[in-house]
Amino acid sequence: MGRGPAPPERVQHRFSWTALSSPYPAPALKSPAAIYAHPMPTPPTPLTPPGLPAELQELFSDQDPNRTLSVPLPPGRLVRGDEGDDDQPALWVSDAPITPQLWQSLRAERPRSGLTPLLLDHLDGDASRPWDAGELWPGDMTEAGDHDPGVLLAEWWDEYTDYDEESDDLTRAERLAVTAPFGRQWPGLLAGKAWSVDPDAHADLCAARFQRSKPHLRLGLVAAERGSDAIAVAGWSGAVNYANDAAELSAVLRSWEDRFGARVIGVGFAELHVSVAAPPATHEEAQAMAAEHFAFCPDNVWMTSLLSYAEEIVGQPVWDFWWD
Repeated sequence: MGRGPAPPERVQHRFSWTALSSPYPAPALKSPAAIYAHPMPTPPTPLTPPGLPAELQELFSDQDPNRTLSVPLPPGRLVRGDEGDDDQPALWVSDAPITPQLWQSLRAERPRSGLTPLLLDHLDGDASRPWDAGELWPGDMTEAGDHDPGVLLAEWWDEYTDYDEESDDLTRAERLAVTAPFGRQWPGLLAGKAWSVDPDAHADLCAARFQRSKPHLRLGLVAAERGSDAIAVAGWSGAVNYANDAAELSAVLRSWEDRFGARVIGVGFAELHVSVAAPPATHEEAQAMAAEHFAFCPDNVWMTSLLSYAEEIVGQPVWDFWWD
């Protein structure tokens, strides 16, 4: 049987730009050196955190461009003191309650924003007071740093344990029994304690519990670098029957911040709520702390006794104060 036709001759094709039927000239090849000599594209500039909204800038006497706030805020408005007549706003107030998550985010941003968050309560029966009504007098307050907390507490203790036969409803013996075992003798400040929990994280937990117990609480933002100073900066007057200058209260709150990891979390018409990272752990500590509380807010103790009150604050993670 004969062989078939011979296979076609194998032709080796080499790729060549000139072998292609293209109307365009072959591109010139660049050497590696030429490639790397060409400047690389400049990477995009990282985004910087947004500055404070213009509305919040009004809370500050200066216009520091370094303040930032990356947390979106709910609807709200600035509130001016002196029943709305002040030129400088006292604080910013949300229109509605907020979530615990927003509180935590704003508290964490305070070092960058300069804004202290507060949970705001109102007068029973009138939701407009004191915040919406502007019952705030920041211009009448001094600076917390101008006052010595130890001196203030000792002076208040001396005043509130004094007996006035003409105006006092109690006998001298009954009056002394209220502040037993100290009587009229001021015991001095309780030594500070090391705390086993982070005071700010503890404040977040206590604030969340406070919000669950009072779902109507709104948000307040105050231009204060320390939470203890917020009531003075805002011009709060809830303790006006005892202390006309909230900066004096702020001075004591500063001392509690330093000694016990205290943090102001909530303010009402005449109420103050403070989380405590290192509360008194023994009855002896609690009695000394109760003496400070009596000097700071005697209405907490008047209706009971210092010894009974001391039992209540052993290990208590939140201190609640109420002025008549």
